[in-house]
Amino acid sequence: MAKLTKEKAEKKIKALREKIREHEYKYFVLDDPSISDAEFDQLMQKLIKLENEFPELVTEDSPTQRVGGEVLDEFKKVEHSSTMLSLDNAFGAGELRDFDKRIQKNLDGEDYQYVVEHKIDGLSAVMRYSGGSFELGATRGNGEVGEDITKNMKTIRSLPLKIEEEAELELRGEIYLPKSEFKRLNEIRMENDESPFANPRNAAAGSVRQLDSKIAAQRSLSILIYDLISHSEREFETHLEVFSYLKEQGFKVNWHQSAAEIEAVIDICERWQEERESLDFEIDGLVIKINNLALREKLGTTARSPRWAVAYKFPAQQKTTRIKDIEISL
Repeated sequence: MAKLTKEKAEKKIKALREKIREHEYKYFVLDDPSISDAEFDQLMQKLIKLENEFPELVTEDSPTQRVGGEVLDEFKKVEHSSTMLSLDNAFGAGELRDFDKRIQKNLDGEDYQYVVEHKIDGLSAVMRYSGGSFELGATRGNGEVGEDITKNMKTIRSLPLKIEEEAELELRGEIYLPKSEFKRLNEIRMENDESPFANPRNAAAGSVRQLDSKIAAQRSLSILIYDLISHSEREFETHLEVFSYLKEQGFKVNWHQSAAEIEAVIDICERWQEERESLDFEIDGLVIKINNLALREKLGTTARSPRWAVAYKFPAQQKTTRIKDIEISL
């Protein structure tokens, strides 16, 4: 058999990467796989074999780079390009109406629309893309400076390592551990006589901050994107336009629904308060944002939070524990 030339190997590697990215998108973003796990593994093994034969063709955005490898001594600090602010909280319908009154007053009669999103109980992260490739991932940290978790974020299969548009992008999203994966991990930990994780958020945070990215790769983390901070080549008028664009680029975006006025927002919040358990990830409320980006600029921010958004917080959940037996020891 004739030896494979570098030129032919490059073409095969490119085709395999495109095919694998397509199937990762279908499985991890759309939840609609079109091939079996075994067939996917075969494609990945072919790519690994070719990259091993031609290591000079390995790129940072190759699907093979998701598996983890290098163990870090520590996380490098990353300065955010813009401060990651906190959100003011609203507890109950009355406080949402108060928020809306402030919006009306500050916009002085201008029309506006809201977008309501899940407030995922996870770990906020920043992502930067350059030339279409995932370049940097960082934690929120103190809002000004975070930690470089690029290696660990590469293991998140719902985060594309390569996108179509070769622009400079900065995004924000929430890393989380699905409830089903949380249950699986805790079962394994208890079998190994290890302490179980207290909740999915703690498990996600602990996984993201592993110095060994191979451990993070075993945790099946996921991510939902909720904002585009900057784009070197495009401008957008609304938050809904941003979400449409991000979906086109293959990102898994946060659930969202538009609302023309505050009473519709309240209805959405009350519905999700009842239906939150139907999700495979934890939410502790909803985030309400002004849709029009120019109006956001007009409303501005305080030192700690944007005036154009608020977090509606669910009441603390009450759970009943049944005592099956009591042992008395003297």
